[in-house]
Amino acid sequence: MEQTLYGSGGAVRLVRVIAFYLPQFHPVPENDEWWGPGFSEWTNAARARPLFHGHVQPHVPADLGFYDLRLPESREAQAELARRYGVEAFCYWHYWFAGRRMLERPYAEMLASGVPDFPFCLGWANQTWSGVWHGAPDRVLIEQTYPGPEDDRRHFEHVLPAFADRRYLRVDEKPLFYVFRPELLPDRASFVERWRDLAAEAGLPGLYLVAEVSDLLGKGPAYVDFERDGFDAGVYVRLPARTDRWSTVKMRLGRKLFRRPERYSYATPPVEPPAAIASERMHPCVYPNWDNTPRSGRGGLVLTGSSPEAFRRHVRAAVRSLAARPPEHRLLFVKSWNEWAEGNYLEPDLEHGHGFLRVLAEETA
Repeated sequence: MEQTLYGSGGAVRLVRVIAFYLPQFHPVPENDEWWGPGFSEWTNAARARPLFHGHVQPHVPADLGFYDLRLPESREAQAELARRYGVEAFCYWHYWFAGRRMLERPYAEMLASGVPDFPFCLGWANQTWSGVWHGAPDRVLIEQTYPGPEDDRRHFEHVLPAFADRRYLRVDEKPLFYVFRPELLPDRASFVERWRDLAAEAGLPGLYLVAEVSDLLGKGPAYVDFERDGFDAGVYVRLPARTDRWSTVKMRLGRKLFRRPERYSYATPPVEPPAAIASERMHPCVYPNWDNTPRSGRGGLVLTGSSPEAFRRHVRAAVRSLAARPPEHRLLFVKSWNEWAEGNYLEPDLEHGHGFLRVLAEETA
């Protein structure tokens, strides 16, 4: 008999759906200084415009509106919607720059208040911040550095209260911690070993450490050594883009002649990990869509032809790939819950309504 899991809403689910969550939708002093008073992700999303025939922009939120994540009511409404459609947990992007934290208020208030009562985990977005949100990718805003063991300890101690929270997502009782760019760590194996030692010191039953395996279009994965370096698992992350030779030639020609963004068709059938890196410890990641022109303008990348029904094929394939694994390890990551200026979000909009959420719920039930 097929084993099943219980999601955060109590309904039976075949897999454990984890949606990446951007805690950015509120003003912070740094963004006010860099981009002007009141800047947030909504600033770029709302001013986006079509850049070629058939280009759908701007994307406008429906049920939740242009929310402010300083408001507990906004965070509660997000959690209720996610729960209703079978999302088990949010993976909050977490920013640590050698002790400096950014965009932490929504997460910190959620942790301190216990509200919403919804599972979560943390994903360390360990990359240098540039001006990509404002069309200036060469401008360094905050550099990511790795000072060494003492900084690792301070970082671990900072997130330890989250690991101890009853809502924190666990695999085999171990708190899950996600690393966005493991290839940037100076010594990945030492980082993993150090954090495991710190977890033992803190009395935790261990950590479930997850490394992103990012596959750049046409270039292959940036990092594949997650098992050798001691991570418990990897997540295969690749844009669902059709990249056959003909579509690539057309894209390059059109971009050169008409200064259009880079464009690809939303891939069907779903993109599978290369056989060389396939592993029972590799979890899938699915995208509803991608369009980062609100951030990057004509320098952005757009997937065309995305729809809830196209997304269904990706979710269905991902669920099938997890079927033989123990229930605790059937992790399906979704990129993302609310990345509006990258065009990858599950939250309802005026174009598709609850379409992507409904597909996710139906295919994981």
